[in-house]
Amino acid sequence: MEDPKLILEQNIRDLNDQIPQMNENIATVKANMIMLQKEVKKYEKRIEDLTAKIKSAINADRDDIAEGYAMQLEKAKENLATSKEQLEFAEQAYEKALKVKKAFVREKDRKIQEAKEALRANERAEWQGKVADALEQFETGGLDQTHDEMLNRLNEKTAKNEARMEMALDSVDTETMEIEANAEKMRAHELVQQFKTDMGKVDASEKEKSVGSSDGEIEIDEEAPKEKESNKTIGNKERSKS
Repeated sequence: MEDPKLILEQNIRDLNDQIPQMNENIATVKANMIMLQKEVKKYEKRIEDLTAKIKSAINADRDDIAEGYAMQLEKAKENLATSKEQLEFAEQAYEKALKVKKAFVREKDRKIQEAKEALRANERAEWQGKVADALEQFETGGLDQTHDEMLNRLNEKTAKNEARMEMALDSVDTETMEIEANAEKMRAHELVQQFKTDMGKVDASEKEKSVGSSDGEIEIDEEAPKEKESNKTIGNKERSKS
């Protein structure tokens, strides 16, 4: 079966190849027209010369010579008439050839444009066919089915793990763990406060707060400030003596 694409491409080449041949034919017609134009001018000049010679011979009373020129003049006029008639046809042929070429070029360009558009449409159709084939292969190849299956498996696995985590958390006594964590935190705070007390970095008020927070009761030691004041007084007396 013949390929329309190849035929259209060959038609485009054939149409373009006809232009040089047409130009050559038009050039031949034009050359014939130019040759006839020169012949007409030549005969017109000869008629003019013969007419002058005839008049000169008559003026010289040489009728015999005038008669000879008269016969040549008659022949020149016949040739001029024939050449003018041929020139008229040649000019018409040249004008017609130019019109034919113009019409042919216009028709050629139209057909070539149509052929190119058809070829581009064919290329788009071939590309679309390839894309359609690829999409159909994706569908028939089971890619969509495999993809969905893998997603379902992952979602199912994720749901199972989340359920196991919830069950594990429900089985753990979190309240007891929180109580133990708070107890450890309070014990650590008491140990730090004990270190501060031993190092003399905790005053009585903080010590009372520490004791109160640990025992749940608040005790006020009124003698501690008095002892501090007496110690400060004794210290000041000793510095003044020195």
